[in-house]
Amino acid sequence: MGRAIGIDLGTTNSCVAIMQGKDTKVIENKEGARTTPSIVAFTSSGEKLIGAPAKRQATTNASNTFFATKRLIGRQYGDSEMKNLNVPYKVFAAKNGDAWVKTTDNKEYSPSQIGAFILQNMKEAAEAYLGEEVKDAVITVPAYFNDSQRQATKDAGKIAGLNVLRIVNEPTAAALAYGLDKKHGHTIVVYDLGGGTFDVSILEIGEGVFEVKATNGDTHLGGEDFDNGVVSYLLDEFKKNNGVDLKNDPMAMQRIKEAAEKAKIELSSAMETEINLPFITADASGPKHLNMKLTRAKLESLVNGLIERTMAPCKKALEDAGLSASQIGEVVLVGGMTRMPKVIEKVKEFFGKDPHRGVNPDEVVAIGAAIQAGSFKVFSTAEDNQTAVTIKVHQGERKLAVDNKLLGQFSLEGIPPAPRGVPQIEVTFDIDANGIAHVSAKDKATGKEQKIRIQSSGGLSDDEINRMVKEAEEKAQEDEKRKKFIEVKNQADSLVHSTEKSLTEYGDKVSPEDKSAIENAVNELKEVSKSDNIDDADSIQQKVANLSQLSMKLGEAMYQASQQNSTENGFSSEGNPNDKEEKVVDSDYQDIDNKEENK
Repeated sequence: MGRAIGIDLGTTNSCVAIMQGKDTKVIENKEGARTTPSIVAFTSSGEKLIGAPAKRQATTNASNTFFATKRLIGRQYGDSEMKNLNVPYKVFAAKNGDAWVKTTDNKEYSPSQIGAFILQNMKEAAEAYLGEEVKDAVITVPAYFNDSQRQATKDAGKIAGLNVLRIVNEPTAAALAYGLDKKHGHTIVVYDLGGGTFDVSILEIGEGVFEVKATNGDTHLGGEDFDNGVVSYLLDEFKKNNGVDLKNDPMAMQRIKEAAEKAKIELSSAMETEINLPFITADASGPKHLNMKLTRAKLESLVNGLIERTMAPCKKALEDAGLSASQIGEVVLVGGMTRMPKVIEKVKEFFGKDPHRGVNPDEVVAIGAAIQAGSFKVFSTAEDNQTAVTIKVHQGERKLAVDNKLLGQFSLEGIPPAPRGVPQIEVTFDIDANGIAHVSAKDKATGKEQKIRIQSSGGLSDDEINRMVKEAEEKAQEDEKRKKFIEVKNQADSLVHSTEKSLTEYGDKVSPEDKSAIENAVNELKEVSKSDNIDDADSIQQKVANLSQLSMKLGEAMYQASQQNSTENGFSSEGNPNDKEEKVVDSDYQDIDNKEENK
């Protein structure tokens, strides 16, 4: 089974991370950036652009550049929230009443499809980094998302070819990234000022359980509004000094918008920055250049009203939770805008305590999602040669599972006979927005799976999802040959590295003949992997298979050495000696209504 990734599917930017041992790793995209703009564009030639390339051409191709579609996902076109939507692309009502988007050549896409394109990009970045296929993911959503919005996000994952293990609230993920799940009885505030939205959530932490006490925010307040404040200032100053209005010049507007964002970011660490845009326009007198200085004080005066707007939702959230600011134990900052010193100062002033700032605010949610993705429970058999387990799911607040309501039970059969403790059975728990449990059990050796799943209402029908999955597969086939070649080379590099490391450590544990054969196979694989011809993929794959087969001897030696060391230290493969009398076969799970359990 491949490793699961954590994805922060943001309104403005998205991020992907993975657990590596006890640490988390944020994965860079193709451009080398740790976050990817949540933007999808379609050019006049039909090419699909995702992330930074899509953002760079947004001003000149506004009608075919889809951004902030997270605001549309799972929503009906007639929803009141749609009335305040101000985007340059076409939004229309689909046959089922959902809000969809349309290009200028009348190609229609659901917000789940647009989200799927971004998730595919995250998935591909993870696969390129890991050198293996990624199938499982944990995806985050705002705490205020309703059931249909959560289901639509799951649909996006499915269209992208991902098995969505769990949908996690963004503030919960942020708390996990800071390790606040260990602080039982704490009440924390997550202040999330992102690129397109502002959310504030108040969480109460129990024993492994995050309860959302209150949530509030402004879905039309974010970093883009701060950028626009700087853009307006630059336009006014340029017009005042040069008598030229640049508002109707798309190319100039694109350059100014990028410069405004860059200046805003620089002023989080510097007191002054210079904006220099040569040849921004021209008139009868010749070319014009935009060159001016912007101070942190001026920036703060331009956006002070926006920062103040975040305080009202904070106050309302406290009122809804029935708490005062002094009762808040921790304050967590999420979103790139929380780097701004004035924002930090205002949050500290309101809540009366220094906020956590140890984790990159752009990445904290993805890191939390990765921690969640790496924390699913793995069980084993309780008796020798046990070929089946029964999973019973209870719901309630009683301490003993038997005293709670039995939601259902199912059996996972066909487990290969083995000594107790050897099989690995992954049990995944999910609780949707309505408190309904989804539980699955999977044998990691055979891949056999059984589950209880209650279909929640979503905006897309199964036929629509299947059609979109098919479309995604057809598009993927265009690059399948090159993708396979890259994957095989990554696999080869990884295998060579791990085999050489194992040879160094355990080479003396195998016979000289076996060691020589493995070394020759490594050299052959190294040689064939130097090829840049995609038609050599099969040849590389054959060499990989050959080395994999030969290196099994090393694997046996490693396990024998490990077993010997464990025995010498007083441990055995049978587990803890205190557990030898345990005869439990069934696995019971108790959850609590309307609470999200972190496992």
